[in-house]
Amino acid sequence: MTELEPTRTPTIDRMRRNGQWNPLWDTLSRWDPEWTERFMAMNALPMRRGVFTPEFVELLSIAIDAAATHLYAPGVRRHIRAALDLGVTRDEILTVLEMVSVLGIHACNLGVPILEEELEAYEARRRES
Repeated sequence: MTELEPTRTPTIDRMRRNGQWNPLWDTLSRWDPEWTERFMAMNALPMRRGVFTPEFVELLSIAIDAAATHLYAPGVRRHIRAALDLGVTRDEILTVLEMVSVLGIHACNLGVPILEEELEAYEARRRES
């Protein structure tokens, strides 16, 4: 394997297939694939256990990604899209964004425009079906 090839591991491969992989992690994965695999597997364990409903996991993920300490727009978008597909309402998502905004108003600045775009796209997809 060359230094430029991404490392392949079960959790990382699954995250890439599911669109959950952040390309910013590629270098870390190449430099220390064992640590990265274990970290990603540990990070995914609470969701795989099924203690929370999928809807709650998506709402929690929106809160984490939109929080002022994270501000990860691709994750906010991915989790809003998944939440809408699971039947979570605009008001439920908006409430999460409002709650997390106490960490910094930037959560709403980031999340509300994404929610609006994704809600419009979701409604357009529903009209097409």
